[in-house]
Amino acid sequence: MLLLRRAALFRAPSLRPARSYTSSQSARGGTLSRRILLASGGVLSASALLGYGYSTIHADAHPKERERPPIPLVKLVKAYAVYAMCSIPFLVDYSPSILAFLTSIPGIRQITEAFVRVTFFDHFVGGDTAHACLPLLHQLRSENKGALFSYSVEVDENEAAGEARKAREPVHKRIVKEMVRCIDVAADFEDQFAPQATAAVGRRTWVAIKLSALLPNAEALHHFSSYLVKTQTPLSPPVPFPGCPRTTDLECLTTGKVKDRSPMTDQDIVDLKELYDDLVMICKHAQDRKVRIIIDAEYRYDFLNYAQPAIDSISLALMRQFNALPSRRSWAASSHAPLVYVTFQAYLRRTPEYLAQSLKDAKAGKYSLGVKLVRGAYHPQEVAAHHAVKSLSVSPDLHPPVWPTKTETDCCYNACAGLLIHAVQTPGVGVLFGSHNWASCQYILDELVKTRLAVRETEDGDDVVRIRDDVAERVTLAQLYGMSDALTNHLVDKTRSSAPFVIKYVPYGALEEVMPYLSRRAIENKSVLGNGQAAEERRQAWKQIWQRLFG
Repeated sequence: MLLLRRAALFRAPSLRPARSYTSSQSARGGTLSRRILLASGGVLSASALLGYGYSTIHADAHPKERERPPIPLVKLVKAYAVYAMCSIPFLVDYSPSILAFLTSIPGIRQITEAFVRVTFFDHFVGGDTAHACLPLLHQLRSENKGALFSYSVEVDENEAAGEARKAREPVHKRIVKEMVRCIDVAADFEDQFAPQATAAVGRRTWVAIKLSALLPNAEALHHFSSYLVKTQTPLSPPVPFPGCPRTTDLECLTTGKVKDRSPMTDQDIVDLKELYDDLVMICKHAQDRKVRIIIDAEYRYDFLNYAQPAIDSISLALMRQFNALPSRRSWAASSHAPLVYVTFQAYLRRTPEYLAQSLKDAKAGKYSLGVKLVRGAYHPQEVAAHHAVKSLSVSPDLHPPVWPTKTETDCCYNACAGLLIHAVQTPGVGVLFGSHNWASCQYILDELVKTRLAVRETEDGDDVVRIRDDVAERVTLAQLYGMSDALTNHLVDKTRSSAPFVIKYVPYGALEEVMPYLSRRAIENKSVLGNGQAAEERRQAWKQIWQRLFG
């Protein structure tokens, strides 16, 4: 009966636009369910297709936890203030403009930066430099948590042009060097725990990179995306926009030849070839230092998120090169996890078919598929930009590339998670599940047990999930630093594995460099902390403040 009631949420396809992304009903759920079922090869359960709401867990639901040091009162007050500000729609929506305006006024700029540093920066950023994050990395590891390191800085094209004129080192080249330094810091940190390691086994300090930061002009990615959308041969069955990368996508960079009427310039080709060479160098260094690389998806207001086809194509080429599987005879169960991971966003309509095709391509190409599965955080901006500035979009579709409702995104995320967990049963797939959703995280643990990739045990009267050693190398859960700590702690307490099973995404960078990141983080929080979750975070912070002051 419960499944029937849930099935009532998903009616026949409709062309009418959904009223709200947070609506509890789905206008296209039936179509979505059939698409995911076909993409998965029929291996998914009804609970995966219809949503996993029947065993939802809550922040206060977990039993006794491992002892942790108390959070300083000052940090709790800051957390309460940050989440309170993140809950004010006006401040969130206009935070980039507000920060840009205030930091343009002498005197006010210093006050603004000081305020941002003691609030948003301290709460969401690990430090000004990679080395400054080391105390945080040690703290996380003492709590059995790993870290996904990210130098969260973007290239300012005006600054890049100015430095080029001054004949100084280009900004993007300094960022490339910082990526190498970041890998070294991560590797040196991990060497303290496994100095004799011959593979990346048990090493839980990874590095995330953003491709747009490694170019002198990120518009080259937009031009390349537009070129790919126009020239790629459609797959059968088709993958909705922004499509699926193919192995031939980078041929135009190798040959320097593009088809007629291409938006790409000669300089774009030079910049993209240089970008790929730099990425190969970064990945080779990561391979030598046994540090895994995560390629982030990106949202850029001016490009309407459609640097993504170019990012996908470059990422595919890197996976084919660095995730190549050894011969079956030499397989060791825990030694062939991917080096390079690519981000899949569940709020994009293409994701079920894209993921299914990617699994087929990896099997055929004999390389390991590295997946970072996230929901996505820019649904309102995607929809508004698609309709308001259609002339800038490279999408050929009439509809926005995202699902109309939050329900469909949740359904897509859980179904893709189920598909990936089934794929992990055989070597050749590694998954980082990025999620702040309690129900989805519980669903992932339950599916690991159901597929015998993990077992339930009783420890000191509590149920825990013990992850197989080989699975712990290829399945990880993650949340953003400064967010959903209750969920992170719950997952740590309820799982047992040979290496940290849960990691935190830890950005770093100088305050003036990460201002754009902090602005986007406020917008992302609006999506991630919707449906009362921001209020719950504030309530948890206030509860601890009250206990600290009054017992």
